[in-house]
Amino acid sequence: MAGTRPAALVADASVIVKWFVNEPFTEQSLRLRKAHVGLATRVVVPSLAKYEVLNALKYSGEFGVEEITRISRDLDNYQFIEVPFERRYSEATVNIATKYGITVYDSSYIAVGQERALPVFTADKKVLDKTRGLGFIHHIREYT
Repeated sequence: MAGTRPAALVADASVIVKWFVNEPFTEQSLRLRKAHVGLATRVVVPSLAKYEVLNALKYSGEFGVEEITRISRDLDNYQFIEVPFERRYSEATVNIATKYGITVYDSSYIAVGQERALPVFTADKKVLDKTRGLGFIHHIREYT
């Protein structure tokens, strides 16, 4: 995946959180954000993504109510391509969660990638380890 920029991809909450928090692989995550904002790459997410990002930021302890409220507006302004909860995706999500022993939340991103034939980017090592056989899931460090 290194060296290529897909026209569309799935970014999970662990990647989008890095748009607001300086952590390992923030640089690659910000590169993805820049590509998304510049319309070089479109970020596709399940409809729960914004809530999951805000929840992670709330529990990080780094943000107060006003900051999280501002970030919620920022997330809305990014105009992600949001995939609604519907049968095709929900069934794939449950199957992935069960087969790979990961959360339904994490599985929802993978299901979107699987059903739309898009690469999925994550910074979650546990998800990567458990889904090793799926060739379309990549660590964000691979995004250039």
